[in-house]
Amino acid sequence: MTEIDPKGHLVEHLRHHSVRTDGPFTLRSGETSDWYIDARQTTFDGWGAILVGETVLAALDSRVTAVGGMTLGADPIAVATAISAARARKPIQSFSIRKESKDHGTGGRLVGPVGADDVVAVLEDTTTTGAALIEAIEVLIDAGIEVVQAIALVDRSGGAVSARLAEAGVPYITLITPEDLGVAP
Repeated sequence: MTEIDPKGHLVEHLRHHSVRTDGPFTLRSGETSDWYIDARQTTFDGWGAILVGETVLAALDSRVTAVGGMTLGADPIAVATAISAARARKPIQSFSIRKESKDHGTGGRLVGPVGADDVVAVLEDTTTTGAALIEAIEVLIDAGIEVVQAIALVDRSGGAVSARLAEAGVPYITLITPEDLGVAP
């Protein structure tokens, strides 16, 4: 994708397909907002997924061998990133973290090819408090997996998530801000 700017196109895709300004909306955090980003309108779209995968891949720490996070927000981002990595001949796997452990099949909360030998980046589509990122990091650390980075597609926290992850000792990258999307934080 050297002929395009994936991040610039991703911002445009999010603006046109994912941003809603017909609120009020209640966010996962319990807060209300006049605007909402339904990132899955982009992350589940074919072109949107290509843009997401390329943008996240460009931001990854070079040590990362697997990407994922809490289901459902991180799932399409992780798969898109793994596909972009495969196309670039970089071996990166994707995984998902269930909200609760399962007692059937292989059980547990981690799903996909990730294990103690991996170095991971935790992903999230949209964050306001960082709760899903922190939960994913805790699950991974409990499983003996090294977390070297957290990445949010859109951060609407005004810096709160960055501070929270700094306290947790995990480097954090925000790819897109509300200002990038033309909405108030």
